[in-house]
Amino acid sequence: MQTASCERGRAGEQLCAAAAAMEAAVLSGLVLALALALPSVALENGLARTPPMGWMSWERFRCNVDCQADPRNCISEQLFFEMADRLAEDGWRELGYEYINLDDCWAAKQRDAAGQLVPDPKRFPRGIKALTDYVHARGLKLGIYGDLGIFTCGGYPGTMLENVKQDAQTFAAWGVDMLKLDGCYSSAEEQAKGYPEMARALNATGRPIVYSCSWPAYQGGLPPQLIIGNFGLSYEQSRSQMALWTVMAAPLLMSTDLRTISPEAKEILQNRLMIQINQDPLGIQGRRIVKEKYNIEVFVRPLAQAASALVFFSRRTDMPFRYTTSLAKLHFPEDAVYEVQDVYVGKIIGDLKTADNFSVVINPSGVVMWYLHPKTLPVQPWHVVRQQAPGGGYRPALL
Repeated sequence: MQTASCERGRAGEQLCAAAAAMEAAVLSGLVLALALALPSVALENGLARTPPMGWMSWERFRCNVDCQADPRNCISEQLFFEMADRLAEDGWRELGYEYINLDDCWAAKQRDAAGQLVPDPKRFPRGIKALTDYVHARGLKLGIYGDLGIFTCGGYPGTMLENVKQDAQTFAAWGVDMLKLDGCYSSAEEQAKGYPEMARALNATGRPIVYSCSWPAYQGGLPPQLIIGNFGLSYEQSRSQMALWTVMAAPLLMSTDLRTISPEAKEILQNRLMIQINQDPLGIQGRRIVKEKYNIEVFVRPLAQAASALVFFSRRTDMPFRYTTSLAKLHFPEDAVYEVQDVYVGKIIGDLKTADNFSVVINPSGVVMWYLHPKTLPVQPWHVVRQQAPGGGYRPALL
């Protein structure tokens, strides 16, 4: 049985050989760069058929290993026990947030006498298998971090080519459910050989392990973790990150302190309609279809049952902007009527014909996001119409 999978599997075209690129930074507002996904081949094995959802340590807790000075926030088994409790008890698991992912700095500084990776004995005294058992007992899954290179990005033991098979077997023996394999301290040639080799090694273990390979990050970028509820984002920017990650079919991996998360951030991350759109079974990645000179952009994602998600995103920093357009201008099928629902408000706005003009008011660095469900269906489903447009792709200009 083949078991390893790229991180998003079928969701928005697979990640591992060449993938969607999306990078985010906060610099006087939320700046997002999105690039076209390139097709690749992935296993059809039932894993990651929709974007994985869960929690990851890196963006919030980084490589904090000083458990004496900061025991509550250091990378230790206690931190992951507590985050697993929060996912299980605070409504996250039921919404699909199921992965608890260790990032860098969990390991001891040296492999053991047998050459095996081992966790830091002071910070993970019970070992990774005990942590995995704890997570599994709460109906969750455990992800772990490795690096294809002599060291990890944080300076811990990496996985060199001769270690690939052994490390895959170690992760499987621990009961790991996802592997993020970074690429610090490795050459392009080593990555070209090592990333596929790890996929084969994971498959050979017989354990279903989602394979989140960072190869695309070294060829143009990967969507980073959600930092909603963390430091640095305004309320509007937080709404924008969630909407853009959703329309791009990106993994929803939170990196925030779930013990202290604000009600506002929790409301954004637990938006049921947003999650429904992100987890749409078609797994088609959205695209930017409009880029206005006055810093307004429009993204669309085709969904199951001929539905669509629309995101109106403002890069402006001055004041709210009234944007007027029509579904016809956005190249929706003619003679269709859609029921429009505001994803954040949850309110049904009403029915909208393709030819009707409408306006949305978008806050600076903010979004308006709509879910459109057809009341009268076009001749062909929306995603088929767009895929068969002249030129073999979307009619509007893309990135």
